[in-house]
Amino acid sequence: MFLRADGTTSSGARGLPCWLRGLLAILGLAVAGCSSSFSPDFGPTIGSPLPSPEVQQQSNLGAFGGVRVGLILSLSAEGNAGAAAQSMRNAAELALAEFANPNIQLIVKDDAGTAQGAQAAAQAALSEGAEIILGPLFSHSVAAAGQITRNRGIPMIAFSTDTNVAARGVYLLSFLPESDVERIVGYAVANGRKSFLALVPDNAYGTVVEGGFKQAVAARKARVVALEHYPSETARIADQVKKVAASVRQADAVFIADAADTTPQVVQLLNANGVSSRRLQFIGTGLWDDPKLFSDPNLNGAWFAAPDITGYRAFTQRYKARFGRDPVRTASLAYDAVSLVAALVRTQGPNRFSEEVLTNPSGFNGIDGVFRFRSDGTCERGLAVMEMRNGAVRVISPAPRGFTSAAL
Repeated sequence: MFLRADGTTSSGARGLPCWLRGLLAILGLAVAGCSSSFSPDFGPTIGSPLPSPEVQQQSNLGAFGGVRVGLILSLSAEGNAGAAAQSMRNAAELALAEFANPNIQLIVKDDAGTAQGAQAAAQAALSEGAEIILGPLFSHSVAAAGQITRNRGIPMIAFSTDTNVAARGVYLLSFLPESDVERIVGYAVANGRKSFLALVPDNAYGTVVEGGFKQAVAARKARVVALEHYPSETARIADQVKKVAASVRQADAVFIADAADTTPQVVQLLNANGVSSRRLQFIGTGLWDDPKLFSDPNLNGAWFAAPDITGYRAFTQRYKARFGRDPVRTASLAYDAVSLVAALVRTQGPNRFSEEVLTNPSGFNGIDGVFRFRSDGTCERGLAVMEMRNGAVRVISPAPRGFTSAAL
């Protein structure tokens, strides 16, 4: 099911005017640059219910809407988290302004960036009649708030990249690293690359990506010739690169799962050990969607998976025209969550937020292409494959316009 901005449905790929791309540098697990995927915000899971702090009052959005929707953001959190939350609130406001007569009211709650605050915010929003919750952003907050919503049978569309907090009824609207890996490995194998070297950082993001990489390679009957984890210490990266480079004669591609702050160093070390983009195909995740990498001569011809940027550019222009500044990258998550909910209210009747509607295998469409929620709460997306070439980036395999198989 594809939803247009006016709330009508279509079986084609035209839909709501917006979707997302990646996350922002927040809480020390940040990724440099503008990327379609970012380091997962892995946080503690929540056991027994936590004490409920006082919830700071926020003004609601869309005061005349008939359907109440909770929106949980870290508005009073310090630093980048608070700035991101305000930008996401602005984006939600923009979505309401651009949607044709939305029949929703957003009950805005502040979780202060904490699990306790998220739990209290969810309780408060539900007590005020929220039929669905949008947010929070961070995994520990999603886990906490999810306890409340699941106990009440209320769905949540959250923004974390940590699939550990996804669950039936708790859907993640972010870009997941596993999606990047699946797309780029699939394209590489389809284009003759069957044997892979791999270098992944020794951190939470690397752990997630490694699992997805091994699974994607095995599913296509290809093979991982050598895989090494490298630490954050610069001096120790060289040893791991050298180990991988020793198997260069057995491979036809090398996978690097890192961002613009470290990838150039890894690639330079590979070159020093006889592994260059002229010899093997370099591939990476959406973390490579960063202009700082495009002009690196060692990455000329490299491939990575990412959403189409056209829709996000248009969203940024509209946001800046209204608020006088650029949005943070996560702002599009809030915009499209609100647009999606408004469209479901208009088109789906009393079952608008049922599992059957939210997990429709046809999915939905927006800024960054098609997406759909799986029954386990994770999100599947259609991504493009990009190539770096002579200081620029171009699409070499367009993102799909629809899904051809049922969601799992």
